[in-house]
Amino acid sequence: MKLYHVDAFTDKLFTGNPAGVCILDKDIPDEQKLHIAAELKHSETAFVLRPGNAGDIPLRWFTPETEVPLCGHATLSAAHILFEKKYVRKDETIRFTTKSGILTAKYSGTQVELDFPQLSVRPCAANPDLNAAMGMTPLFTVKNEELYFVEIASAKELRTLQPDFNALKKILPGEFIVTAASDDPRFDFLSRFFGPAVGIPEDPVTGSAHCYLAPYWSAKLGKNTLTGFQVSARGGVVECELTGNKRVKLRGRAVTFFETDIVL
Repeated sequence: MKLYHVDAFTDKLFTGNPAGVCILDKDIPDEQKLHIAAELKHSETAFVLRPGNAGDIPLRWFTPETEVPLCGHATLSAAHILFEKKYVRKDETIRFTTKSGILTAKYSGTQVELDFPQLSVRPCAANPDLNAAMGMTPLFTVKNEELYFVEIASAKELRTLQPDFNALKKILPGEFIVTAASDDPRFDFLSRFFGPAVGIPEDPVTGSAHCYLAPYWSAKLGKNTLTGFQVSARGGVVECELTGNKRVKLRGRAVTFFETDIVL
């Protein structure tokens, strides 16, 4: 099988979010997928069955510890490789079959555009254990079965958070988006994402988090097209556009670091 290392949501190597992309000639057991993902140590590795003459393309994502139901940067990376290495033509629309339904990818100018679901959260009380573990004072806290979503007062506070990851691991459901209004005129909002419970202490750039961030900041700012910046050490840009069918388009660039072969 072919293995590619891709930096996603960036146009510069060694920034954005690195992902593995495995192009499979035939499917392999999930145990092997997990071993490969653990060996690579990326936040996610995408496994893609080599496209045939027609039809949708199966896609799955694994962290070093578990399979996840949705991943933005590894989907962008997979689409980037399928286009770049001519598995599909650049004027085609890719249809991935995933555990989150059909996800599409196509070129929009110089960026790859993903069609993802908008995701929702519900109001909840602030969690004092979470606030203590993050060292933050929230303006607003919501959650669902997957994660906590918290807005804080300033970009400076967001950038300087130093979470206690051992404490965060004990707080269910185990994944956390923290966001703030941008202090940079190039961006509409800033964010960080933490997932120690699934083996990702801090994710550099989280496409799926923008399925929550885009509708939240759209309602606050009164605009349907927004640009987010994830203020991790590597950093990355995600352009978001809400559509009228509860979907969100995520646009970004990607660059290939290397490719090799895996023999199992």
